[in-house]
Amino acid sequence: MLPIDEIRLNFNPASLAVLNAVLAFLMFGIALDTRLEDFRRVLRMPVAFAVGVGAQFVVLPAITYVLTLWLEVGPSIALGMILVACCPPGNVSNILTHRARGNVALSVSMTAVSNAIAIVAMPVNFAFWGGLHPTASGLLRSISLDPVEMALHIFIIIGLPFALGIACTNRFPHWTERFKKPVRILSFLTLIAFIVGAIAGNWRFFMDYVGVVIVAVAVHDALAFGTGWVCARAFGLADYDRRALSIEVGIRNAGLGLVLIFGFFGGLGGMAVVAGVWGFWDIIAGLALATWWGRRPPQPGAPS
Repeated sequence: MLPIDEIRLNFNPASLAVLNAVLAFLMFGIALDTRLEDFRRVLRMPVAFAVGVGAQFVVLPAITYVLTLWLEVGPSIALGMILVACCPPGNVSNILTHRARGNVALSVSMTAVSNAIAIVAMPVNFAFWGGLHPTASGLLRSISLDPVEMALHIFIIIGLPFALGIACTNRFPHWTERFKKPVRILSFLTLIAFIVGAIAGNWRFFMDYVGVVIVAVAVHDALAFGTGWVCARAFGLADYDRRALSIEVGIRNAGLGLVLIFGFFGGLGGMAVVAGVWGFWDIIAGLALATWWGRRPPQPGAPS
């Protein structure tokens, strides 16, 4: 069996183009459920917003970097973990926050703003932490990643459809209200189908190497949820807000990670397996946490 850093998972160019379109459609669906008010709302919750942004784009990537060193994972696995940590949240975080009886308004606003910030922050964060890593940096240099090119790609598949969705929401509110839920569900299910397809098409590789990454993914995911909660607690946010930020930081858009892995890294083994496993584990862990919280009323304290 080849070392995981030497394998390349197969995903043909036509399938990759469709996956890009599916992810753009998913972002369009998220935007249909976003209002300009969601962006204005964060101004009324400055502390919670600042904590959420800091936890997602500063603390989580730093913790992930330390975790890869502590676990002594291979270079491609380390890059996969760092990339996932740099991804923005998906709209499933809003659903889970509602189930957890958390601050849904904060969650929705954070998802909208975080996806906008990620257009610039994601490639910069990944290039910084990946380039700093003692073993993964050499692998990253061999790929000759261009952060500007990655940012442009992210803008095309996230920024443009997101802006188009918000424009439709404000220009055609009645149409949006009627179709936003079916569009959101269809786009999410289609993305899941493509993740399943990517795994099925490379089933042997996933079965050979899933045992190598499952512990790292489980620990990493738990730390991601914990990062949001600890940061919110450290700044004195109410339990209502802590639940929202914990889920918002814990849920990462692994589908975007897969798109970038196949598009920029040639389906690099460790990266692809980490993103594929994360895509399923993250939802299962998030659903379990939200269900546990949902059975417990938030502790007293005014929400921000």
